[in-house]
Amino acid sequence: MRNLLSIAAALALAVPGASAQPIHPDELAQIDALVTKTLKETGVPSAEIAVVRGGELVLDRAWGKPSETILAPDSALPYQIASNSKQFLAALLLILEDDGKLSLDDPVSKWVPGVTDADKMTVRQLLSHTSGLQDFWPQDYSFAAMEQPVAPEGIVSRWGTRPLDYAPGTRWQYSNTGYVVAGMIAEKAGGAPLWQQFEQRIFRPLGIKPYRLDDTNGPAFPQGYHRFALGPVRAATPPAQGWLWAAGELSMTAAELAEWDIARIERTLLPPSDWDEMERPVRLTDGTSNGYGLGVYNRIVGGRRVIDHGGESVGFLSQNTIWPDDQVAIVVLTNADFGGVQTKLTSGIAEIVLPKAEQAKVDEKDRTADARAGVASLAAGRFDPALFTDNARYFFAAEVRADYRASLAPLGPLKAIEPTRPPRLRGGFVNRVFKLTFAKRTLYLSTYAEPGEHGRWEQFMIGD
Repeated sequence: MRNLLSIAAALALAVPGASAQPIHPDELAQIDALVTKTLKETGVPSAEIAVVRGGELVLDRAWGKPSETILAPDSALPYQIASNSKQFLAALLLILEDDGKLSLDDPVSKWVPGVTDADKMTVRQLLSHTSGLQDFWPQDYSFAAMEQPVAPEGIVSRWGTRPLDYAPGTRWQYSNTGYVVAGMIAEKAGGAPLWQQFEQRIFRPLGIKPYRLDDTNGPAFPQGYHRFALGPVRAATPPAQGWLWAAGELSMTAAELAEWDIARIERTLLPPSDWDEMERPVRLTDGTSNGYGLGVYNRIVGGRRVIDHGGESVGFLSQNTIWPDDQVAIVVLTNADFGGVQTKLTSGIAEIVLPKAEQAKVDEKDRTADARAGVASLAAGRFDPALFTDNARYFFAAEVRADYRASLAPLGPLKAIEPTRPPRLRGGFVNRVFKLTFAKRTLYLSTYAEPGEHGRWEQFMIGD
C-alpha cells in the first residue's frame, strides 16, 4: 500500500517519457481546492482519490477524517469499494472460462440447480444483470435481517428461489443476488474459496493486497457515516458478516483500484479478449442495451468512451471511472453514503485532468433569451424570415412550420431553457444546444448561427 502523497511528492510519481503526463502544480491546487470545498459543503468526512494519466499513477492522496479513531487522512487506508468489486468477480469467471472449467453460456442449473428457472438463465446473464433474479438489496440502507450474519446459501434460498422478475435476457435490472449466485459458481468451478482464487489469480499478480470488506468494519479502518435528510452526520452501523459477499466483497486503497485500472488500460493481467468481453455491452432479446457489460458500464460521455462503475455499502460510496482511449482513470472513495461526493469529484477532477479538446476559441454569448423567443414564436405559428439565413428559410417551409406549431403548442409554455454546454465553432457557424423543459415533456434545441451577438440562425431544430 502507498503512503500519503503530498502535493509536492505527487510530481515524483510521474515517470519521464513520451507517455508520462504528470499532474502540474496548478492542477493539483485545483483538485485540492475542489475536494476540500466539496467535503465541507456536503459534510462527508473524508475522501481518498487516485488519478491515472498517460497510463501512470500520478496522484494518490486522502483528505479529511477517516473515522472517530483515525483523525488524519491516510491514503494507505483501504476503503470499502462495494459494487466496484463486481468487475473482479467477472474477471475471475472469465479466467475460469479460459481454463476450460466453465462457460459463461452454461445454464446456471449446471452449477446451482436450486435457483428459480436456473435452466433458463446463463452465467453471463448473472454477470450482466439480465437473469431476472430479484435483487436482495435494492435499498440504500440496511434492513432488519442484515443485523444477523448470513451465508451465500441463505441469500440464495430466500431471494434466489422467488419467481423471476422477468424472463432471462428480456430486461436489465441490477441484481446483487445474481452476483452471489455467480460467486458460488466461481467456487464450484474453481475448486477453491472465492477469496483464495482472487488472491492467486488477480491480487498477487497485480501486486495489490485488498481486504475482505467485512474485515474492515473495525477501529483500524475507515468508518462509514450516514446523514438522515439534513440532520447531523452520524457514524453508521455496518451490516453483519456475509451480506456483501461476491456482490461487494472488497476493501482496498484508491491506488490499488487504480492499478487494476492501469491493467485494464494496458490490457495486461488478463488476455485482451477477456477485457474486451467484460466491456462489451450485453444486448437484450429485443436487441437493445443500456451499455452494461460484465461488471462494468461501457458508454460514450461527452464524446469520449468511458468504462465505469459505482459502489455503495453502508456508510461508503465509491466511483471508478476509466477513459481508456485517453489513458486516464479517476478513483474516488468516500466514507459516507450521502452527498454524492464520489460523482461530483469524478466530474470535477475529469475537467482538470482529461486532455482538452482542441476547439477554436469561441467568444460568443449563449443566446438563451434569443433561443427562448424563437421556440415561443414557432410554437405560436410565427416565423420571422429576417432572423434566419437563406438555408434556414428554405428548411422552414410551410409544412415544417405547421408541424412545429402543431406538435409544440400542446406541450404548454416553455418552463425552462438552459444550454447543455458552451458554444463551439463548426463550419463557420456557432453551434449551441439547449435543453427545453415544457410542462409535459423535455426536448432539445440544436442551433447553428452566424457569429456575433445577433447572427442569423442557420439551424433551429427541436427534437427529443
